[in-house]
Amino acid sequence: MADKTYLEWPFFAPRHAALEQALDAWAAHNIADQHGDDVDAACRQLVRLLGQGGWLRHAVGGVAHGGAADAIDTRAICLIRETLARHSGLADFSFAMQGLGSGAISLFGGDEQRARYLPRVAAGEAIAAFALSEPQAGSDVAAMQCAAVRDGDAYILNGEKTWISNGGIADFYVVFARTGEAPGARGISAFIVDADTAGFDVAQRINVIAPHPLARLTFNDCRVAAGQRIGEAGQGFKVAMATLDVFRTSVAAAALGFARSAFDEALAHARSRRMFGQALADFQLTQAKLAQMATGIDAAALLTYRAAWRRDQGRKVTKEAAMAKMTATETAQQVIDAALQMFGGLGVVSGHPVECLYREIRALRIYEGATEVQQLIIARELLREPPHNPAHI
Repeated sequence: MADKTYLEWPFFAPRHAALEQALDAWAAHNIADQHGDDVDAACRQLVRLLGQGGWLRHAVGGVAHGGAADAIDTRAICLIRETLARHSGLADFSFAMQGLGSGAISLFGGDEQRARYLPRVAAGEAIAAFALSEPQAGSDVAAMQCAAVRDGDAYILNGEKTWISNGGIADFYVVFARTGEAPGARGISAFIVDADTAGFDVAQRINVIAPHPLARLTFNDCRVAAGQRIGEAGQGFKVAMATLDVFRTSVAAAALGFARSAFDEALAHARSRRMFGQALADFQLTQAKLAQMATGIDAAALLTYRAAWRRDQGRKVTKEAAMAKMTATETAQQVIDAALQMFGGLGVVSGHPVECLYREIRALRIYEGATEVQQLIIARELLREPPHNPAHI
């Protein structure tokens, strides 16, 4: 990728540009985009590599617990995801899930929980997962049915989760369950469930178009110590949303990485492909498409790094993160589709870089809140803002 002038934007400090440059060089020598047929083994290897390289330190909060800083640096998270996504979709996934899966512990965990889990996550020695979605409760978290009932010094969990990334390979899961302190979303709590806990089972592995570990989980009288609860009882929705506010912005950054990769492929192809006595790039239709692609990428990047910068300033970013996630993923889908079209038949050959990107991008428009949900979030936040009286002309 030749054009990295976005690193000069005022959203970034010098350390961010240095981080991107170091990771880009490291990834070029340590990560290959082809991982064979064993996706589980590839993810485990990537987590180990990312841990050994020191990159997972940025996915957790707290220097004392292996983190790169006391607070999660959202801009660093985003730059890492964007850079890894340009090199390998599975490497981006492996990094992202370490952050999302342990994010609730970084943000709300007690000292013992942080000391027990975060150093292993940062070192790549333990794989984390975030278990929120259910068959009838994906975007509608308030419809959650998985329940946790207090039983002395423990909770008994019953129910199921589905579409859980890292399902089947994670060493522990942050699980959200209804504890009943109040109706709807206010009666949910968060728990850390180790993979070897009795009553916990990986019931089904799920295959998707861009392969990565995904599963349906079941809990049958699964006994979890009360000390495994994250934060206060009934505060699980707050824990989940705060975690997603950090990592939803990073989904936008991953989409940027995919889009930039597709654009680089398209630009190189347009310059070299000869047809009707000239280069593909000489056609005005091609030039118009390239202009749209480049402009869309920059617009999405501005929204993404605005959201990341605002969160690092300690500001609420629910609306800004939703705008970034929606715009970046939708734009990346358009950019990758346009790139594939430029390649013609070659673009749909299995294993071609653009074909792989086409499969990678589709899920990003759904997970961590589908585009339609982001629209609802944006509108809800706008309507919560104090009304103003526009000037009448």
